[in-house]
Amino acid sequence: MYYQFKLEPISRDTYDVLILPRYGVESSDVEFSLELFGKPVNIRMVTLLLTGILSVSIPFSKLTDANSRYSMTYLSYGSFDKQLEYVAMSNGGFSVLSPSYFNLTREGNLQLEEISPGYVDAMHRKNVKIVPFLSNHWDRAVGNKAMQNVETLAQDIAVAIDTYNLDGVNVDIENVTHEYRDAYTKLVRLLREKIPKHKEVSVAVAANPNGWNLGWHGSYDYEALGKVADHIFIMAYDEHYNGGEVGPVASVSFVEKSIQYALRYVPKEKIVLGVPFFGRIWSDDGSIRGVGITNKQIKSALQKTGGISKIDGTSKSVTARLTVGNNHSVTVNGQKLKPGKYTVWYDNSDTLKYKLSLVDKYGLKGAGSWSVGQETRDVWDYYSLWLNGKYFSDTFSHFAKDDIIVTNQKGWMEGTSQHTFSPSDGLTRGQAAAILCRYLDLNEPSPKAEFSDIFGHWAEKEIRLAADFGVLKGYPDGTFQPNRAVTREEIAVILQRILQYEYTGEKAVSFPDVSQDRWSYNEITALIGSGLLTGYPDNTFRPEQYLSRGEMAHLLRKTLQLKR
Repeated sequence: MYYQFKLEPISRDTYDVLILPRYGVESSDVEFSLELFGKPVNIRMVTLLLTGILSVSIPFSKLTDANSRYSMTYLSYGSFDKQLEYVAMSNGGFSVLSPSYFNLTREGNLQLEEISPGYVDAMHRKNVKIVPFLSNHWDRAVGNKAMQNVETLAQDIAVAIDTYNLDGVNVDIENVTHEYRDAYTKLVRLLREKIPKHKEVSVAVAANPNGWNLGWHGSYDYEALGKVADHIFIMAYDEHYNGGEVGPVASVSFVEKSIQYALRYVPKEKIVLGVPFFGRIWSDDGSIRGVGITNKQIKSALQKTGGISKIDGTSKSVTARLTVGNNHSVTVNGQKLKPGKYTVWYDNSDTLKYKLSLVDKYGLKGAGSWSVGQETRDVWDYYSLWLNGKYFSDTFSHFAKDDIIVTNQKGWMEGTSQHTFSPSDGLTRGQAAAILCRYLDLNEPSPKAEFSDIFGHWAEKEIRLAADFGVLKGYPDGTFQPNRAVTREEIAVILQRILQYEYTGEKAVSFPDVSQDRWSYNEITALIGSGLLTGYPDNTFRPEQYLSRGEMAHLLRKTLQLKR
């Protein structure tokens, strides 16, 4: 059997694949291999829409890795076998690994740690690039010496990259001062000149939400570094630090302000957001003040002590309280905690999404983490989805997944749980009221509308509000029926009340199941004419069919497109 097909872009990372068989289709499960961007791609079709036509949405990231956002992680410890385990556990969550191969001597010269050619080759076979980070491990004297030795240092790094078939370098020299600002930039510029262009030269910079230009923050000339490096990695963590006061490691406001500062000097496509896989712990007696603790250790400590954690609504970070008793054995970085009360701040798989969503909000190059092996395993269940703007696990292959992302980011529609959207579920009248209040930015302290069946309902206020503004109406018996699913004709009437589209008669609208005397005829006709609503391929409208949550997201996003 022969097929004709074409790819039609739907969004940044999604294509519709339209397949038209020349002699008909008997199976809805057909594999094709097509040549796209110079590489073969296998596509599996699963949805039969019309006799002889297949249509399905394919995530563009499955067609070419080039359109997925940049994703990397640092690797600071572990045997090669352990490091392989970390990569496998990530489920393909990153494509660049930055191990600690490049250290500095007391004189500021390059000191190579153990590099296994076999390990590098193994990572390359997994399509993971190896970009070691160059570090002084916070030692100011060592960092200062390196800044006085940039010519030799850059040359030695370039040779090491070539010798061991590495994929570049990430410069992560910290705690030097503003006095070495120009030298720091020169080092990065020299590396970019000496290392082949297809290999990475990046630099990790301190988060700078307050615009500091002295001290170690002042050593980073964002604008100059952004011009010579492939990208800058914002270390958007340690808002509260070792030896400091109790507080979140990376509140969402701290992270966002750090991004906004960087955008003043660096193009968005050259910014990588760093997120933490660690937290910090403080003891009530003051003997421990902000010591770093991995997320794995936090999870273990909470399980052993019965500690309680909760998400702080303001910072979008997790805070936990735990009491270590005489019978508990809780160890942090080799140090056993003595009995007492402790506070921990960290990010988990739920709060990291708030930080990762900023990558999509500001259109950044991507994200990275410090560091793999410190996280809990569940982080990787959703990391790539969040990074690429897909926050709900059950929408990845849904036709409205991009619409769901947009409406969720605008605050119009929420999920049915932390990680699900339930796109195929029918949209209830209560949900419709809440969504439309957000869409229209309706907000009054004391809406007055009354219905006999909404007292105590989660959307009671929104239902009253939507009724007050004439967006939704109740039934003649005084009820609202908030849990009843909305039909296609009902949503047509509701949207027409809001949008006030006028049908000009330029397109003939005729459906055998929508007669001219039907109560919703005028509204359906107007919205069909506007292009907002469409019928089905069999020329029906199906007015009494329930509208799904995914379809509602699609309609709301379409209103944005029609306004342009």
